[in-house]
Amino acid sequence: MENNITIHMQEPDGSITSHEAPTDMGLSLMEFLKASEYDILATCGGMALCATCCVDVLEGEEKLNEMTDDEYAMLDTLPDLLPNSRLACQLQLNNNMDGLKVKLH
Repeated sequence: MENNITIHMQEPDGSITSHEAPTDMGLSLMEFLKASEYDILATCGGMALCATCCVDVLEGEEKLNEMTDDEYAMLDTLPDLLPNSRLACQLQLNNNMDGLKVKLH
């Protein structure tokens, strides 16, 4: 069974970079993006307390777990919240997320 998925990142210039992400290490999207050297503050360390890991889901939103009340409350503090915004720390990488396309908020 394949334990890698492909995550597509839209770069600031609009280009798309594809990354292979492991699904068997218990990583969140935030941890994976930080490991991939994206500029994510993740000030709270993945506790859904700061919204500095916010991403906008461009494709594959239906593949994601349902938003928790904590995540929604944190996102709700952002002045420029979009309907497809999510906290990357709350998205545990799994095989359903193959092909997910996001950009940093």
